[in-house]
Amino acid sequence: MDDGWNTALWLAVVASGVYHGLNPGMGWPLAVAAGLMERRPSALFGALAPLAGGHFLAMGVILLPFGMLTALQYWNHEIRLAAAMIVIGVGVLLYIYRRHPRILARIPPAELGLWSFAIAIAHGAGLMLVPMYLGLCTTKPSSMMDHDGAMSIIASNLGLAVLVSAVHALAMIAAGGVVAWAVYRYFGLQILSKAWINLDAFWAGSLIAVGLVAVAGSI
Repeated sequence: MDDGWNTALWLAVVASGVYHGLNPGMGWPLAVAAGLMERRPSALFGALAPLAGGHFLAMGVILLPFGMLTALQYWNHEIRLAAAMIVIGVGVLLYIYRRHPRILARIPPAELGLWSFAIAIAHGAGLMLVPMYLGLCTTKPSSMMDHDGAMSIIASNLGLAVLVSAVHALAMIAAGGVVAWAVYRYFGLQILSKAWINLDAFWAGSLIAVGLVAVAGSI
């Protein structure tokens, strides 16, 4: 049962990465623009690397603190419930306030890594991973937990946070890269003006849905 549950959680980590990668708001149009402006495919693929790096860092910044909290065994249930409520809260805020933070407009397109990091943080992308990550964490409550035991759990779960972030970011950039290449090679950026889909409401709804599932799982 545990193996099946863990497999499902890892699949969810990958699926959320694909979802983020397909979302044009996470940056693949910038990779297409780089390829078209420099008239060479290598510029497109070169832009994907900082986009992936920024997204990976954004995931880690969100997950690492929760890796520290998992050592607080006595409040394991409360931590999971609080995390779920945070995810729901951010989803509701994004649904109500759909304007992008002004600071994002001040980041020049040349700084793709910084832009990718900021956009993922601003949209709560990392929060979507929190319930899945907490489900994968090795948390075994014990009334005899000593300092060494707590540090072992912290080290294990911090490593897991890095792994989850990496797997998610790889799935994200793979999906985004495929779309970017297809648009660059066959369609061109003009397709965005004809077939653009506003995913803001859908994105916010996804956060709320993930949070509600996490709440149900923690009760």
